[in-house]
Amino acid sequence: MPVEFVGALFTGDGSEVRPRTTAVLDRDYALRLARAHEDHGWDRVLVAYSAGTPDPVTVSTYIAARLDRLRILLAHRPNACHPTVAARTFATLDQLSGGRLAVHFISGGSQADQEREGDFLTKDERYARTGEYMRIVKKAWTAREPFSHEGTHYRFKDFHPLFPPAQPAGPRISFGGSSPAAFAVGGAEADVYAFWGEPLAHTAAEIEKVRAAARAAGRTDMPRIQVGFRPIIAPTEELAWEKARRLGAAVAARRFSLGEAENTASRRLAAIAREGERYDRALWTGIASLVGGINDCNALVGTPETVAQALLDYYDLGVDVFTLRGYDYIDDTIDIGRYVIPIVREEVAKRESEAGGRRGDG
Repeated sequence: MPVEFVGALFTGDGSEVRPRTTAVLDRDYALRLARAHEDHGWDRVLVAYSAGTPDPVTVSTYIAARLDRLRILLAHRPNACHPTVAARTFATLDQLSGGRLAVHFISGGSQADQEREGDFLTKDERYARTGEYMRIVKKAWTAREPFSHEGTHYRFKDFHPLFPPAQPAGPRISFGGSSPAAFAVGGAEADVYAFWGEPLAHTAAEIEKVRAAARAAGRTDMPRIQVGFRPIIAPTEELAWEKARRLGAAVAARRFSLGEAENTASRRLAAIAREGERYDRALWTGIASLVGGINDCNALVGTPETVAQALLDYYDLGVDVFTLRGYDYIDDTIDIGRYVIPIVREEVAKRESEAGGRRGDG
């Protein structure tokens, strides 16, 4: 299966290293960023979700209507609406976009952000709700007759899906988390299991947990694995590390840390950063140590060739979906698309050709 590259779509230009100069919702900026992805070899963009930010469904619809090829990974939290409403919304967007939609389900990594939208479940309860939610959404996409449901979190009678998504099995579903409850849900239900970037040995162990959970759920197919990084590239190794240090100083100056993280994935990144600053071929935890491990904050630092080879190290573990973003969203999107992605694609194609198109997934 070919490797896939997912970027990040933002509606404003502020990041950890620079204050925002646009409006929170700047449609022209969002479209420029989306076009930078479409024009430079990216497959898809993630449209993120948090309470109080622009609605990702509406933003995704706008981008899909303006661009012809770029695919969308739409983030969605189950507390936002009833699963039958979500299923209908996603099917509509998949139809309107010509089958370019995938959905990333978020159970919620911040209790405070969940409570802003009236969600007071515990973390494990949220994961259980997400599992029930995903099962309902998938059935709504494929059912051709009315069906009812009575579960722990949802109850309805005779929901009648009148039209399917454009994709026969429905949009691809991705999911992430590093707690036992997350592995149980995602291993059973997800098409793609997503992690933030960790050292190779840590990532290999996490992948095995996903596969064990999938086997425990009775699956014979394994979820694809997605990993996220913040590439920092320059023409030479020295310049790349100088750039990394400048970015770290900018983050420190902005005092961007949000304190102790609640979710397991962020706590893992913070612990890894405490254990060391550099791992493997190019992994750098310098910014993770400054921000407490929040978000996909671990970087791959080096020349484009070094960063591409580092990504291939993860590909060899079984990763074939990469979420990548820089700190200057448009310029870094263009540079990664021009200088890193082609190297990885060429090497993956060569390896698949030599292996006769077969790849072991453990």
